[in-house]
Amino acid sequence: MLKRGKGIVTGMFNVLVGRLPFQLPRRLCWQAIFGAVGRDAFVGIRTQVMAPWSIQLGDRVVVNPDCHLDGRGGSLIIGEDTDIGPYTHLWTLQHDPNSETHAPVGGDVLIADHVWIASRVTVLPGVSIGRGAVVAAGSVVTKDVAERSIVAGTPAREIGKRDNALTYKLQYSRRFR
Repeated sequence: MLKRGKGIVTGMFNVLVGRLPFQLPRRLCWQAIFGAVGRDAFVGIRTQVMAPWSIQLGDRVVVNPDCHLDGRGGSLIIGEDTDIGPYTHLWTLQHDPNSETHAPVGGDVLIADHVWIASRVTVLPGVSIGRGAVVAAGSVVTKDVAERSIVAGTPAREIGKRDNALTYKLQYSRRFR
């Protein structure tokens, strides 16, 4: 659960800083206040963060605009050279549907290097996405994704394998610096 002071900081970041049309102030705030942001990482405008002190971004991570990054229920770790499409939701906290009290249940979300998550994907708590995996647009990831797997659907299921050396380094070109 968020403590009151931390919730206020998160809210201020989301309302004030997260909506600036310039990447540099958003990046500086992530580094100064919230911690682990890798070299040349990009966080798009209007991306909402919850418990950002539990979120780590590797080098050259691209989080496109309008995403939701939740660190309330555990760590959210995103590896290097990972591309996350717009309107994607990465959750570390949900409710237990069988609980009489609607109890929260959390779990770490670990996304390895060279992962491509397309637009409008939802990743649920406790999921690991293996190195080089691809998650198709609109998918809901409810369980671990193997290395180099291509998954799609609701819930996401393997539809193929990626054949790539995975040696590239993302070189995202920002509109504003």
